[in-house]
Amino acid sequence: MITRSDDYVEYCREMARHLRDVQDLALRGKNKREITRRIHEDIVREVELASGDDLVDIGCGDGTLLQMAQTSGVASAIGLLATDEEVAVVRRLGFDVQQGFTDRLPIGDESASVVVCNSVLLIVPRERIAASLREICRIAKPQARIYLGEIPVASGPAPEPEFASARATLAYLYHRYGLRTWFGMLRRMTYWKLTGKPMVIRSGASISFYAEPAEFIAMAKAADLELVRYWPHEHPPGRYNYLFRKGNFSARSEPIPVGA
Repeated sequence: MITRSDDYVEYCREMARHLRDVQDLALRGKNKREITRRIHEDIVREVELASGDDLVDIGCGDGTLLQMAQTSGVASAIGLLATDEEVAVVRRLGFDVQQGFTDRLPIGDESASVVVCNSVLLIVPRERIAASLREICRIAKPQARIYLGEIPVASGPAPEPEFASARATLAYLYHRYGLRTWFGMLRRMTYWKLTGKPMVIRSGASISFYAEPAEFIAMAKAADLELVRYWPHEHPPGRYNYLFRKGNFSARSEPIPVGA
């Protein structure tokens, strides 16, 4: 009997336990190295990361941004991940990483001049978004640059169909995704069978939070985050990136709208 779980934390924990390539922590699928590098180069440019900055990267993935920050000569760069298993993997690469959740950040007040939270809030339950934004504001220094990226405007595609039997699941994966995916699932099922563990397919693709720009900007403003600008995310489509500053930002009289 196969069951499914949409628990994102457990998905991350299992992935880290059976990790073959640290780049998989970025959750970018095919061409992950190139996509991850390009996205983080864009983030570095948008937040104007410079020597002397104190960076907190919430959901730091494989540590790509932390590495870029070290190259930039920042004063400090701390990454946060959802599970201790992920933390252990990235710490072995030489980065300062801690376990933490968006609504309970293990960071002191006004510690960061740059806060990045990219492709993370979309998997946070909606009821925890307001607390997460308040936490981001709390750890940010006055006038800190805050990058909140890849916020979807819709819930995304329908979930994969569920099958009770291993045979039906494997048949679907073969016809939909091909031999490589089929073989990967067969290997996992064999492991479950040999170890006597329950067959649980954990999905990390479910979108828990989405909002149109006007709604998200209002939520951020309620947490004392002032909008600098927002723009469409290149890939995947249907998402927006946002750049904020902490409170009473007066360098621009009006935020720059989409496409500027």
